[in-house]
Amino acid sequence: MIHKVENITDDELDKIRKIVGEAFVSNELFHNWGTEDERRADVIQYMALYVDYVYEAGELYSNDEMTGFIGLEDSGNAHKLPQIRMLFRMLGKLRFSKLKSLMGFANQISKSNAQYAKQRHIDALMVCVDKDHQGQGIASELITYAKEQAEAQGIPLLFDTDMKDYADMYRHFGCELYNSVTADNGVTRYSLCFRPPVT
Repeated sequence: MIHKVENITDDELDKIRKIVGEAFVSNELFHNWGTEDERRADVIQYMALYVDYVYEAGELYSNDEMTGFIGLEDSGNAHKLPQIRMLFRMLGKLRFSKLKSLMGFANQISKSNAQYAKQRHIDALMVCVDKDHQGQGIASELITYAKEQAEAQGIPLLFDTDMKDYADMYRHFGCELYNSVTADNGVTRYSLCFRPPVT
């Protein structure tokens, strides 16, 4: 069963930060930050701030065991204040050179989902499964929940990923790959959409 993560302790939130951070160390998004060993601490710090944003916005969901997490944001009800807080925290906690390289890349690929971004939709902000619990169907459970939310509201569900394996996984779960954009640093952003059937 997937549920909204709310009213948790600082220790529980810190555990989520670590699970998500470790899961994203290998993500292509951060390859300009060095090898996985070189970038580990910075990626974990970045993703901790991102988890805080998703949690504070009320957009973080997990399975009952708290081993899988998904962020879901309704574009018609986006929360700007937590986003602004996240940006200020990043400026205070991450090296400017790291942020600058990431923002340069992000700017190049930011329009990859333009086909759907102007209409109301649900953004999958992140999908993450604890490395010790992968291969147990948790990602399937998270994605199925997200698709059910899109179907209930009759709006598209968007996934953006910088990992081809993840793009292939989303396609396996019924999403359409509708765009891909490669930045100067060689990283490709794959944009996928699940469109609820018209009833």
